[in-house]
Order: sequence, then structure tokens, then C-alpha cells
Amino acid sequence: MNLSKTKTEGRGAQINTHNKFMANRYEAEDYYDEDFPPARIKTIFYEENARKVVNFTKSPDMYGVQYMNPYQGCEHGCIYCYARNSHEYWGFSAGIDFESRIMVKKNAADLLEAKFKSKNWVCQPIHLSGNTDCYQPGEKKYGITRKILETCLRYRNPVGILTKNALVLRDLDLLQELHRHGLVHVFLSVTTLNEKLRLALEPRTATGAKRLRTLETLSNAGIPTGVMTAPIIPGLNDHEIPRLIEAAAHAGVLAAGYTVVRLNGAIAGIFEDWIRKAFPEKADKVLHQIADCHGGQLNDSRFGVRMRGEGRFAEHIRNLHQLSVQRYLKDRKLPDFDTSGFIRNGQLNLF
Repeated sequence: MNLSKTKTEGRGAQINTHNKFMANRYEAEDYYDEDFPPARIKTIFYEENARKVVNFTKSPDMYGVQYMNPYQGCEHGCIYCYARNSHEYWGFSAGIDFESRIMVKKNAADLLEAKFKSKNWVCQPIHLSGNTDCYQPGEKKYGITRKILETCLRYRNPVGILTKNALVLRDLDLLQELHRHGLVHVFLSVTTLNEKLRLALEPRTATGAKRLRTLETLSNAGIPTGVMTAPIIPGLNDHEIPRLIEAAAHAGVLAAGYTVVRLNGAIAGIFEDWIRKAFPEKADKVLHQIADCHGGQLNDSRFGVRMRGEGRFAEHIRNLHQLSVQRYLKDRKLPDFDTSGFIRNGQLNLF
């Protein structure tokens, strides 16, 4: 593989990989958010009227989960993101395009409302950020996630949120009202508290410290919270697991989860290019340990083991996470979602 030695500042991916699918065309709008680290390559947003927004996963690892993504592509630029591959279906690259060419499903809340009105809808949690972050920088402008939360509240349908962005606090008023009806959980993904690593790994996200403060604010407001120490990348952040869970426990979280990084499809080449530029002295060791977790390969599509891995390093990660949860989160538990109050027409029946 030919690897450039120069680094593109403000972006995670440093290259655009080949896309094996036919390109689609969209009407583009240039947008730049001054509150996030500058990038030499500016972000372009493509507004679209989606035909479908709620997806049902048939994966044995997460069977039956209903999830939705207001945005396709993610400006956070996390180098390891498994959603990068899905960008190829839209005619873009999984590399720099994924974090700089973002599709906006501006009618997402309307589609969700139509789903709730359907006689076939059985009330169950909707999970935001199944692929891409629902509070990525563009949400400040578009506000689609807030509209989704308003729709969930109006119909009393539970919603789970996973994000890396402190922008979630903008919607604290809705989150508190949702919690009053037993309708919300909020998880923040905290991958590292090492700022040098965070800037390289997840260049346009909130700092680890800010995410912990966000969890504390949410917890103090009564919102059920959790932390995802994900993904764990052996040789880079696995040693931080106890510290991350301890800090999250002090912030009031009730649960913690994790996944082991896997580099499927185009992500393997993107990640290798990145780590040889960002941490050249660690590159061979990290790539070897990732492969050790997945039967000798960087990619892993095997249901049942792909998210947690196997082998010596995966077992070390699993034990370290379990011991940390037992030590810092003992006897804590997220409350169950309440699906009993669903209002099919979105308004209370007064008669």
C-alpha cells in the first residue's frame, strides 16, 4: 500500500478509498461550524427527503433493535467508525468523504410520526445513532434530533441516545420530560481521556473531560445515563478502561458497555494509513493486536464474536471491563423503558 506521509489536519481519515458502487448525485450546501476544530477540507451537507428512516436490525448480535440515523456520514471523523463502509452505498468514499460529505434526512421526524401513526406499530424503543451520531456538529444547524425527541414525547414512545457530543445538553428540557414518563436513556461514548489520542482518533468530537461533565449534568438532572468505552483498541486505549469507568461512575452513570475495534471493508486501509501517520512507532503493534482479537484478521464479520473478539487480548479487555464495572458500578442498573403509555394519535384522549 502506498501511504502518504502528510497529515490532513482536522480530519480523521487521511485518504479517500475506492468506492465500488455507482455514484449518486445530490444538491449540496456548504457549511462550517466554528465551534469545532477547523479542518482544511470543509464539510458539505446534502439535504434529502428520505423514503425510510426507521430500520430494523436482523443481526443476531442486536436482533430486533429499531434504530434511526438523522444523518448519513458523520463529521466527528472517528477513524475506526464501522459506519464508514455504508457511505459507499451513496456514491461516496468511506474515507474523507464520510466525514465531509454529510446527507441530512430533513424529513426524519415526519417519517417517524407516520410510523407511530401506523396501526402496525408496536411501541418499542427507538435508538438514535445506530450508525452515525445524531448530535454531530450539523445538528446545531438542522435540529432534526430535537424534532425526533419532540415526536417521541408526543407519542410517548421510548428513545435511547448514544453520542460523543455535549450538544445533547441543548435538549435537556425534552430529556427531563421524556424521563418523567420513563422514556429515555442517554449513553455517551468516552473512548479516551488522553487529549493527544482523542484529537487524532476522533478529531471533531467533544473532549473526554467535557463528555464526563455532560454525563454528570444529565445524571444530576435525573436522566438515566450510561457510558460506552467503545471501541477498545488494543495497544492504544485498553489500559484506560478502569479509569474511564471510574470517572463515569463519579459522573453518575448507571451502566457501562464496550466493543472491541474491528476494521471491516475499506476501514482497514483507512485505519492503517492513519495510524502510520499519527502513531508510527505503535502501528505494527496495534495492528497485530487487533488482528489477534479477530482470528488473525483486521476485519471480522462473525456474528457472536465480532463485537467482543476472541483470543488473549480480547480476553484481557473483557476481564478488565468486567472487573471495573463490578468495582465502580456495583448494584447500579438502568431503569426499564415504559412502553405502556404510548399514544397512537399523538394526543391524549380526553373521553
